[in-house]
Amino acid sequence: MERQTSLPKLNLDSKETGCCPKFDPTAWEEKLFEIEELPMVRATGRNFLHIPLDIGKVMTRTQQAIRQAGKDVQDNYLILSRDLSPWKSEHLFLTTGKVEGMDNQSFGGLFLTKVYDGGFNEVPKWIAESEAFAQSQGFKAKSHYCFYTTCPKCAKRYGHNYVVVLTEV
Repeated sequence: MERQTSLPKLNLDSKETGCCPKFDPTAWEEKLFEIEELPMVRATGRNFLHIPLDIGKVMTRTQQAIRQAGKDVQDNYLILSRDLSPWKSEHLFLTTGKVEGMDNQSFGGLFLTKVYDGGFNEVPKWIAESEAFAQSQGFKAKSHYCFYTTCPKCAKRYGHNYVVVLTEV
């Protein structure tokens, strides 16, 4: 499997809904990405048994802070999420640099990706499948992040709820 050194760009002009762009899974399906330390802002949310309780507020507040600081990425977007426990989730937002007053992080490593389409309740199954895929490619999975490519309203409109699972190897 060939290593790719840059993540695919999303077509931000394909926003039929005025919100999320239509997602093309082909550039993400079963790829190996070597990601070189991307600037990210980290935010956390509250869960109840892995069900997000405040995801809308976390997303809105964090994206507004990034935009107000002038650090939003104009030609792409990437928000990675994972559950730290049944009670807490972590979200990493791609930026163009450090955002004052936020939890600035650097994100990088070697990641295998798989794209899934379905309900959020299937994420544990998808993570297990992604881990098995990593093993089939000769890798050991270290951690997993989910890229939810559209909001629930846009997923309904487009007829697909694509989720990219990035497995760190």
